Amino acid sequence: MDLNRIVGSIVSLVIFTGIAFYGLVVFWPQPHRPEPVKIEVSQGASLLEIAQTLQSKKIIDGVKPFIMATQLMGYEKSIRAGVFLVTDVTSNFRIIHQLVNSRPIVHRITIPEGLRMEQIGDIVQKELGTEFDEFLNLCRNRRFIRSLGLDVPSLEGFLTPETYHFNEGESARNVISTMVDQYHQLFDDSLMTRARELGLTHLEVLTLASIIEGEAIHDSERFIISAVFHNRLRKGMKLQADPTIQYIIDDGPRRLLKKDLESESPYNTYLNPGLPPGPINCPGKESILAALYPANEDYLYFVATGNGYHTFTKTEKEHRNAKRNFQDHRRQVWRERRQRAAEKVEVNP
Repeated sequence: MDLNRIVGSIVSLVIFTGIAFYGLVVFWPQPHRPEPVKIEVSQGASLLEIAQTLQSKKIIDGVKPFIMATQLMGYEKSIRAGVFLVTDVTSNFRIIHQLVNSRPIVHRITIPEGLRMEQIGDIVQKELGTEFDEFLNLCRNRRFIRSLGLDVPSLEGFLTPETYHFNEGESARNVISTMVDQYHQLFDDSLMTRARELGLTHLEVLTLASIIEGEAIHDSERFIISAVFHNRLRKGMKLQADPTIQYIIDDGPRRLLKKDLESESPYNTYLNPGLPPGPINCPGKESILAALYPANEDYLYFVATGNGYHTFTKTEKEHRNAKRNFQDHRRQVWRERRQRAAEKVEVNP
């Protein structure tokens, strides 16, 4: 046998051995689990940590074969962070292929206008599993807040209401950063220019917008309510906005009592002139625009009518009459409710 044939045989043997080894490792069978498996890959997790997670969930038998198979396939740096639903875990090849090519599980989350940080944190926890305390702590962490381009005490007001799409298991940092980024996109240079024309900072605009958000139900009234507050601020009158009281009581929202209006707090606009020190909720775009572009009205007062709308007035006498009409309406509603309840009892003794 000549040298060339010997060398050729050795090369063929090496190639065959390599192919066999590749096939053995990559297609190594794993414990059969017919049901889909949810796998979470943490942000920044190493290949070893991923393999250890899979082993702890009894998805793979051994860590080293999985790592070797991933490296042989050239995917050691291709597995993304996220939560994946893997439907075929019969071999290393199938598991790795799905982790690399599948999309993470995505949740559609809608944040309504007018929620506080705590309420938003509760939604995020329920939908994504994000830790509630971590979420709130980050919203009050001054260093983290500065990293988002803001110099404010907390992110109350800056978690912009919107419909978002987040990966399951998304970190609190990424969720908050996305919401604040939406604020930066909304409050662009044109709105900042308008704020300066009014002599307001962006924080003051958001604070006023949050009060408008707390007062208004219908978009058609937001700009009129804004006019009332602008007029009162210009005249040095206290805002006397009920939503600021709801913000400081522990058991709200509820019907306010006289003692509530006497609560000592910088947010009490019945006691303190001007705007409170910060937003009382996270306002939507319409309320922000209303704060910046109040209607051209000279109203100074408004009171609820009982159907979601308000009566706007210019004098204190008109305001007292409007309040009296509202109280009469409320008493009539309660009388009708009691009457219906009594009739129901008579019908079903």
